[in-house]
Amino acid sequence: KRPVLATVVSALLLVLGILSFERLALREYPDISPPIVSVETKYTGASAAVVDNKITQLIEDRVSGIEGIRSISSSSVDGESNVTIEFELERDIDAAANDIRERVGRAVDNLPEEADPPEIYKVDSGSDVIMWLN
Repeated sequence: KRPVLATVVSALLLVLGILSFERLALREYPDISPPIVSVETKYTGASAAVVDNKITQLIEDRVSGIEGIRSISSSSVDGESNVTIEFELERDIDAAANDIRERVGRAVDNLPEEADPPEIYKVDSGSDVIMWLN
């Protein structure tokens, strides 16, 4: 019976909805830190095979029994070992890093004396490479 009132109320609701939508705080890509811990060990002057046998495999064996591990990947190059441990998403990254630190700390006595102490760090999602320029 009152089409003008219904039209005005509908238009008002539409305008308020559009204004509210523009002010809605929403991130398209939320910052989710992956539960990944990396162990890097330098052994200057050693070949990749020596690094793999004396450092990489030892660290892999020591950390492999930790709870919540999704995957372990490693690389051994001349003078450097890198072991990357990825955990399940539910796993607390700080607790995981502490577990890794504890296990690697026990393995330090078995590493070659010439090798630098292992560096343990959490992988940060904000430090990923966005673009390579050549």
